[in-house]
Amino acid sequence: MSTLLQKLDLKIPIIQAPMAGTSTPAMAAAVCNSGALGSIAIGAATPAQARSMINETRALTSRVFNVNVFCHREPHQDQGRETKWLTALEPYFKKMGASPPPALHSIYKSFTVDDEMLRLLLELAPGVVSFHFGLPDRDCIKQLRRAGTVLLATATSLDEAKLIAEAGIDAVVAQGYEAGGHRGIFADDARDDRLTTAALTRILVCNLSIPVIAAGGIMDGAGIKACLALGAQAAQLGTAFIGCPESAADDYYRRALFSPAAFHTVMTRVISGRPARCLANDFTALGDDRNLPDVPDYPIAYHVGKELNAAARKVGEGGYGAQWAGQGAPLARALPAADLIARLQAEMAAAD
Repeated sequence: MSTLLQKLDLKIPIIQAPMAGTSTPAMAAAVCNSGALGSIAIGAATPAQARSMINETRALTSRVFNVNVFCHREPHQDQGRETKWLTALEPYFKKMGASPPPALHSIYKSFTVDDEMLRLLLELAPGVVSFHFGLPDRDCIKQLRRAGTVLLATATSLDEAKLIAEAGIDAVVAQGYEAGGHRGIFADDARDDRLTTAALTRILVCNLSIPVIAAGGIMDGAGIKACLALGAQAAQLGTAFIGCPESAADDYYRRALFSPAAFHTVMTRVISGRPARCLANDFTALGDDRNLPDVPDYPIAYHVGKELNAAARKVGEGGYGAQWAGQGAPLARALPAADLIARLQAEMAAAD
């Protein structure tokens, strides 16, 4: 089995998770410069925006960093379902003195059909590219590997992990149900066994020949050490970095993270159309309404979700954002990224 740390030239077995809307080049660079693997997320970006983010990160660090893309299934446009969803959310817009958009569209292009984004990654050849929600085709994978890029992909089950290994991906991210943000499940309507980080990590370590990265609910050095003891070669932390000053999280998000809401994360589809773990807030509370119509496909539903959050923020309401967080959220700390890495290292040493 190859050693992931050697392949990525990492001094510390820590990966900062790519969090769209929260990760920044400054955060990724600070993590990289501390000897871990920093990440930026370009799944919600245009190729021009992605180029700017990659170049900005490169200007801040000479070390390898991870660039994450979304490989979601192309959504099914259903005007009837989308109209019902807009109608259901209209009272919430009116509460903010606003109106919902007249129609919905898919706001993100899947990497699986984005030839321009592929050309950009082949041109810039970042050290690491990671896939979420699935995989691109074999030809795309081969081209990225020929460019010298190390490839990672998220799995929520052994079946998904086997597909990742068979496709020639270098390492698999074992995303436990505790993880914040979107579930990486390949088909969002597929059965989800909701495996914990510990159970999934151990299952993958015992059944795969490629390195496993544990992810989900890991917030401190003791948690990292526990995952390494299960056979993971590294641990990926996302929620742990939201409180860093380099994070793009807004003030509403930060206040919620360091409030009692951290003890009550919710897995919900109402914000984006895909299952995702979020801090309990006014938006996630909509999911308790059994009379709600079906949520449109991801990322079509996210179109109106973002519009509602924008309308709410204009009137000082912060409870309608996508405040993604894992079940370890109560352990979050407001530290600069480099200081957090140093603290995690010290905690790992103390856990020996």
